[in-house]
Amino acid sequence: MRFIVAITGCSGIRYGVRLLQELEGEKELIVSDMGKKVLEEETDLEVKALEPLVDEMYDNDDLFAPPASGTHKADAMIICPCTQSTMAKLASGCSDSLITRAASVALKERRKLILVPRETPLSVIMLENELRLAQAGAVILPASPAFYHEPRSIDDMVDFVVGKVLDQVGQEHSLFKRWE
Repeated sequence: MRFIVAITGCSGIRYGVRLLQELEGEKELIVSDMGKKVLEEETDLEVKALEPLVDEMYDNDDLFAPPASGTHKADAMIICPCTQSTMAKLASGCSDSLITRAASVALKERRKLILVPRETPLSVIMLENELRLAQAGAVILPASPAFYHEPRSIDDMVDFVVGKVLDQVGQEHSLFKRWE
């Protein structure tokens, strides 16, 4: 399977990094400029450290990159984490970067688009944007870890959210204990 993964500039970058570590298949990565800054702030990693985890990296300003076209086949696109600014652009049809263009392509081609927002609380505008995107076919998967599996660390909570993303793309995993 081929996945387009985007990391945008909100807190929760660990979700995106962990997703890249666990996601199987061909991975293409786009990181926004703010995503790069938050990556350094929250993890002490530079974007170059993500290169070994992916098959291809694209500049977010490169609207000529393959993910900008509907003819570029991908099984799913995952934006993890997804800023509310990115959500607002997608909900209004704004495609001013490779991330927003690739996500718009996923919607128009009826491909799976998974958005992992981390913001809280949510304003009415944010909720309406998420509703609009869900109605357009996107999966809104908030970074909301559960506690029934008795997480013992932040990594356990991150793994829960990443496991829920993997569930959405049909990938088997053992990142958390399922409710039985």
